Amino acid sequence: MGPGPAAGNDRPPAIRPRRAYGLARGLADGVRDPGFRALVQRIDGSPVHLLPPARLLPDGPEAFARMQQAIGDAREEVLLETYILRDDTLGESMQGALIAAAQRGVRVSVLADAVGSLFTRDEFWETLEAGGVTVRHFHRFWHHPFEALRRDHRKLLVIDRTVSFTGGMNIGNEYGSSIRRHRDAWRDTFIELRGSVARELAAVFAEGWDRARGPALPGLEYVSWSEGVVHPPTTRRAFALPLRLEAQLTRRLGRRRDRKRGRQVRREAEPAGDDMPGVAVLDPRPGRGQREMLSVLVALVGAARERLWITTPYFAPPTRALELLAAAARRGVDVRLLLPSARTDVPLVRHAAHGTYQRLLQHGVRVYEYQRATLHAKTVVVDGYAGIVGSSNLDFRSFWLNAECNVLLFDEASSAALERAFKTDLEGSVEITAESWRQRTIGHRLLDRLARALRWAL
Repeated sequence: MGPGPAAGNDRPPAIRPRRAYGLARGLADGVRDPGFRALVQRIDGSPVHLLPPARLLPDGPEAFARMQQAIGDAREEVLLETYILRDDTLGESMQGALIAAAQRGVRVSVLADAVGSLFTRDEFWETLEAGGVTVRHFHRFWHHPFEALRRDHRKLLVIDRTVSFTGGMNIGNEYGSSIRRHRDAWRDTFIELRGSVARELAAVFAEGWDRARGPALPGLEYVSWSEGVVHPPTTRRAFALPLRLEAQLTRRLGRRRDRKRGRQVRREAEPAGDDMPGVAVLDPRPGRGQREMLSVLVALVGAARERLWITTPYFAPPTRALELLAAAARRGVDVRLLLPSARTDVPLVRHAAHGTYQRLLQHGVRVYEYQRATLHAKTVVVDGYAGIVGSSNLDFRSFWLNAECNVLLFDEASSAALERAFKTDLEGSVEITAESWRQRTIGHRLLDRLARALRWAL
């Protein structure tokens, strides 16, 4: 039960993305093979928790109703972390639920990203604080002016460390609106989880909270970067420092990193057996867990044997990822991508995705664009058994700049729910064919090439 993936460590070659793909390809039963769980744990270092029945929430109104009900049932603690918290009708409804909990004596902590929630009025935060809620903002400019690009993109709610919610939904009217009744609604996915995974998600919150200078949360063990982490990284030196001086240097550098990155929090788990439903938390943030997240995604592609269905609103992955998806399609895997239509909120990123279509279509990957609403869900489901729900997009920002939170599920019931949601979304989508794609205009082609070339900056 360690503090999670260690930053600064030189990872052994066996768990780097290319090697993770090779090991996953060699598993006889793919994601159902007991060796796949072991591989994920080797990659990320996080436990696989026993998973009680989970509830997938692909509908905004239902998701927020469940979240507000859970806040209403809270007895000791509410932890809310989000990229965007708007001061609109839904935001004010959540505000009221949080204040009501605080006035019952519940400890309520709210962490919002300073950029994502930039346009939320000061009065909204002041009302929360006046109602007994402790509020912090992640990476205010005057606290971290040189790290403005590093954002807290997580969406997380933990109640009493027994019930938790995570996924892609921010808090705003567009996420809580019914797609059937509101033209401006967004299509997104959350998941409700219970059991020991909620305690780990509380630790995830606590690390961002510590980074934002929030007060220490009771009942958690904070770990300095100078403890249990190779820092500075192990390298061969021409000389060796005296042990006492090296220990002092390690402590000093560790404390400096504590102030800069926030401390780690030790994780606990009720482990799941190989034949039992399980869930692992994948929570990359700058300086820790980013390569591991990539390796897990690559391992899922390598382990896919029948179906690999991906939903993402922002698709601008490295070229190597395209090669792996194409290779999976060539070996007979049903690879499908569900991406946004012209209703996207970031048109340039959509053009970056368009810059990949020709290559993918040539190799048998099926591509769909969602028409009913603005697509914002981030899910993966493999062979009806393994699935991811979370906040990570398939782009440079999520891979290297943002703090993210995702859960990897090993569960037929949860994966079946993900597949049902995917099929429902396909009913409101248009499939892109190679023939239709060749008919786009020269201007469209040029913009696709430009956006794809700029993918690292998007």
